Amino acid sequence: MKYLLYLPLDYDATDEAWPLLVFLHGMGERGPDLNQVKMHGPAKLIEQGRQFPFVVVSPQCPASRQWVDETTRILDLIDRLVDTYRIDERRIYMTGLSMGGSGTWSIAEAFPDRFAAIAPICGDGDPLRASRMKNLPVWAFHGYSDPVVPWSNSKNMVDAVNLAGGNAKLTIYPDAGHDSWSQTYENEALYEWFLSCTN
Repeated sequence: MKYLLYLPLDYDATDEAWPLLVFLHGMGERGPDLNQVKMHGPAKLIEQGRQFPFVVVSPQCPASRQWVDETTRILDLIDRLVDTYRIDERRIYMTGLSMGGSGTWSIAEAFPDRFAAIAPICGDGDPLRASRMKNLPVWAFHGYSDPVVPWSNSKNMVDAVNLAGGNAKLTIYPDAGHDSWSQTYENEALYEWFLSCTN
């Protein structure tokens, strides 16, 4: 699996272990051109010069696949990074947009104990499996006027997690369509929230 990797500016200056942020792109960025991954999200912000207090990995999904099919490969990638870099395994976070939001829900439902928090954006999950995430902090985002993935999909997931006794919250942008990710990833509060969560 091809991926982009970002190391914090001070990575080599200290011996500390760093949080890991896994970013899953949307359907339009699949395929052989890794530069496509830089179109949105943290990968785009890094390309623009933004610095993060995380190691950030942005894998690329093959053209004929979806993230929900790639759970094993994502976990293998995380394990490889943990073995290779100074990663704090108590602070592994995952986020994604659209297809990547659905992938975030799906992977976290399958392996909730691997992550300290998730932030799925305009994605779709399985409410029948949401109880598995009752101990996982969740912050979901969606545009109210999304014509591709209805905002109710995120609401149903958040409600199901909380019904099971979980800690999930939802931000709905009243004027946003499918692109609810631009303002989400530009919001410093998201990254502060990630860092407040420890597994």
